[in-house]
Amino acid sequence: MVSYTEHRLQNRTGLKLYYRHYGSKATGLPVVCLPGITRNSRDFHEIATHLGARHPVVTMDFRGRGFSDWDPQWRNYQPATYPGDVLEILDHLAIDRFVLLGTSLGGIVSMLLAKSHPERIQAIILNDICPEIGAEGLARIKNYIGRAVPVSNWSEAVAQARETYALAWPGLSDEEWLVQARRGYREDANGVPVLDMDPKVGDAARVVSTSPGDPWQLFEDIACKPVLVLHGKTSDILTFDLVERMRAIKPDLVHVVVENRGHTPILNEPECIDGIDHFLAEHGKIR
Repeated sequence: MVSYTEHRLQNRTGLKLYYRHYGSKATGLPVVCLPGITRNSRDFHEIATHLGARHPVVTMDFRGRGFSDWDPQWRNYQPATYPGDVLEILDHLAIDRFVLLGTSLGGIVSMLLAKSHPERIQAIILNDICPEIGAEGLARIKNYIGRAVPVSNWSEAVAQARETYALAWPGLSDEEWLVQARRGYREDANGVPVLDMDPKVGDAARVVSTSPGDPWQLFEDIACKPVLVLHGKTSDILTFDLVERMRAIKPDLVHVVVENRGHTPILNEPECIDGIDHFLAEHGKIR
């Protein structure tokens, strides 16, 4: 079993950013994992443990999530802010070149990083996201984010997680739902589970664009990079029409459909593990 170490780095604005480092002694190209808009580094535990035997893996909490500090300037909760935070951690670790694995918002940040620092990014894995966000899914997320009713115990937290993600993750066992709840919630000083994010992230999502600039121009600018797209078959964020638009720009796009998943795959599904393994075998070597 690959273990990890935990760290908090104070960034340029004084916020402390949390990250985990798996497989620090592995010899492959590092893989950097960036989470979704309400999520955190804990979502990547299984895939990071799996990859950590061959690749150093860094998973992080964006500001306002998990163990990273909340930002008093909540309008900073936007895609353009996060690339600088990511690079500060990677510079601290002296990681110059890497593969990005981004879930949802993390995928948008990955594309922004590939455009601004192409010399550092060798390949990109996008988990159920593309430059343009499906309108139906975007409206759904903006409607609930930061507005969850407080819960009193872990049973209620699990029930709330089920209600939020039932369409995305059908077929999970009770034990698996508890695991997912414990990744999205954390006990407060009184032992009560609370969503592990600043509610102001929701305010920012409703007033700040999640796709800065022309999204398709962004994708054209990074189309020279190897790209793998993991696609939840029933996703309302990444539709098959959007995948075809990506393929029109990048004919060599690697596209893996994940059965029985919406937005987003958990990354422990066999399709995800096999797809990532094959992609990294070709594009994850140190050059």
